Amino acid sequence: MTENEVTVIKRRHDGAEVWRYTGKVLERTTDAVVLEAFFTRNDMPLGYVTLRHGDRMVEYFYADRWYNIFQIHDVDDNHVKGWYCNFTRPAHLADGVVAADDLELDLFVYPDGRILVLDEEEFDALSLSADESGQVRGALETLRRMVQEGRKPFRNFSE
Repeated sequence: MTENEVTVIKRRHDGAEVWRYTGKVLERTTDAVVLEAFFTRNDMPLGYVTLRHGDRMVEYFYADRWYNIFQIHDVDDNHVKGWYCNFTRPAHLADGVVAADDLELDLFVYPDGRILVLDEEEFDALSLSADESGQVRGALETLRRMVQEGRKPFRNFSE
């Protein structure tokens, strides 16, 4: 791993590791890191958009929010095919590692503003405290409202 890379680790509520990759650091502050990586799995359909091997992912990983956001760029022509919002407990940012607990509630926002919510049943089955669950639901509603208002979920929004 070079000085300009960060390994991302996420764990499920039961402690099992579910996601890990090494990304190039594009930007870093005390409360966020922006990473660039490439999708390395087989094709993954998300409604009428498919994530493909080689798609470029620019991830905005926050230390103080209950979600992080991937902007997905198509492997062939680099157009933005959507935003994948992953809900986690707030992240721990170390020099070479970003770690957070995956809450198994995910949102995909299409460029035309349509929204696909993933894994809501799994999220409902988690043993989160009422406070944690409320914060996550609040973050989900904030993102939904932003999309309905025509604001895409980039970094640097203030809510």
